[in-house]
Amino acid sequence: MAHPHKNAIAEMDASSLISIIAESKMTYVRENLSIFLHESQIKLLRNVKKHEKPHHKKVRIREYEKADKDDLFNMHLGLYLNKYKKLEKNGLIEIDLNPDNGLPYDCLLTGKGIEILEEIARLENEWEGIVGISEDDRDVLKKLALDSFEISYKHKKKKGFIF
Repeated sequence: MAHPHKNAIAEMDASSLISIIAESKMTYVRENLSIFLHESQIKLLRNVKKHEKPHHKKVRIREYEKADKDDLFNMHLGLYLNKYKKLEKNGLIEIDLNPDNGLPYDCLLTGKGIEILEEIARLENEWEGIVGISEDDRDVLKKLALDSFEISYKHKKKKGFIF
C-alpha cells in the first residue's frame, strides 16, 4: 500500500515540494547531530562562519557605519546578542563585545563550532545519499538556486542587513 501522503505530494506545487525537501534535510541533520541545536541556531552558526570572511566583515562594518543608531536599533542589538549567547554557552562561538573593527560586537567560531559545522556538512552529504540525489538532480538544483538567489540578495541589500 502506498504511503497516504504520496498522492497529496504528487499534487503539490514546487514551493511546497521545496519545503518538504528542506525540512527532511534539517530533520535528518538535527536527529543525528552530536549536540542539540534548533534549526535557527544552525543557521546562525553558519552566519558566524560567513561573517568571519573578510569581504563579509567589510560589508557589515560599512553598513553599520551607515545605520541609524536609534533606540530600535539598540533593541534589536540586544535580541541578536541573546541568540548568539546561546551558541556561546554551548562553546560554539566566542562573542567579542569590544571589537576593534567599529562593530558593536563580533563573533568568532571556536574549535568546537568548526567541528559542529563539519559534522553538519557530513550529515547533509549523508542525507543526499539517503534520498538519492544524482548529479543531474544537483545540476537542476544549482540552476534553480542561481536563478532564485537574486530575489533574497536584492532584498537583503535593500534592507541593509548588517548582522
